Amino acid sequence: MSAGGAHVTVLLKEAVEALSVRADGVYLDATFGRGGHSRAILARLGAAGRLLALDRDPEAIAAGQGLKDARLTLLHRPFAELAEGAAEAGITGFDGILFDLGVSSPQLDVGGRGFSFRHDAPLDMRMDTSRGETAAEWLARADTREITEVIKNYGEERFAFQIAKKIVAARAERPIATTGQFAALVREAVRTREPGQDPATRSFQALRIHINQELEQLALALPQALERLNPGGRLVVIAFHSLEDRIVKRFMRAAAAPDAAVPRHLPLRVAQLPTPRLRLLGRAVKPSAAEVAANPRARSAIMRVAEKL
Repeated sequence: MSAGGAHVTVLLKEAVEALSVRADGVYLDATFGRGGHSRAILARLGAAGRLLALDRDPEAIAAGQGLKDARLTLLHRPFAELAEGAAEAGITGFDGILFDLGVSSPQLDVGGRGFSFRHDAPLDMRMDTSRGETAAEWLARADTREITEVIKNYGEERFAFQIAKKIVAARAERPIATTGQFAALVREAVRTREPGQDPATRSFQALRIHINQELEQLALALPQALERLNPGGRLVVIAFHSLEDRIVKRFMRAAAAPDAAVPRHLPLRVAQLPTPRLRLLGRAVKPSAAEVAANPRARSAIMRVAEKL
């Protein structure tokens, strides 16, 4: 991501190196975005190599149409449909799979998408604008408890209940249809906030995560990725907040544990334990100080890498 509007791919070099791209390999970019990682993968592939790229955002797919390469298959699908996408492309196994999670700069910076409180725009927030409920539609029907839970759980917002009450009271007067309305209500309800952070930041994040079912999509996609990795294939995941990273870390650690599927207290020797499915590679990687200085939106990124055994 970038602070301007043009998308700057975070951890580009590190992620592609972690994939250990082979010239004749088959790879999956599960989050095409504006194609930064895909272009770097294609640059390392030979004529026999192949890349499947997925994205749920129609605008990302439209932008990718200009990337003419016979080795690339680009599909309009969420990564939770990874297995279906692979089947549609006629691919049975991958030598590397990359996830670059979260929201992209074009989604944030194009006001009409409704992701940011910096623009007064329709409160949409859908990554896939061709389907599903908008944020405004959900806020119009959800009760105080539901709104509280979403903002508390996905935004880690301690004033979630006060925000929910304010929203329910305000919508009785008029629909909450724009980002400006939503941000103003949140700011009225949040009494204190850390220096430098807008009071609406956490609530916008929470609403976006909920509308797009981002954590549920990730939890569905990771097992599919593991199943479709070839032996020796790499799984590379870049997360941008703690809730995503927690899911990734727990999944990788569980798949790397030899006793994950064995009942506790079963008397087995180490040699009798089943072989782990993944091997963790190195420590979590974060952007360098230079990358964060050039692209402040990279500051929360964290990348984890594992290899299928």
